[in-house]
Amino acid sequence: MEVFPGITMTPDTCHGKPCVAGTAVDVATVVGTLGIGKSFHDVQEALNLTYEQVLTALRYASYVTDHLPLRLSSGH
Repeated sequence: MEVFPGITMTPDTCHGKPCVAGTAVDVATVVGTLGIGKSFHDVQEALNLTYEQVLTALRYASYVTDHLPLRLSSGH
């Protein structure tokens, strides 16, 4: 099922995690690989994704973090 343009979630792919549509590459892997300093080009080659698919994963991650419920501080 598409949960965001270009991102799917199905129980039998990526253990139900959000994945780049048409692949078995989960969004967390894309973001994590970029997060350790790999370039877009490195991510594209290592995960067999297009430039647009990498951007789609980042757009989804941004959307999710922007729409998380606010967490109130415990006053510390």
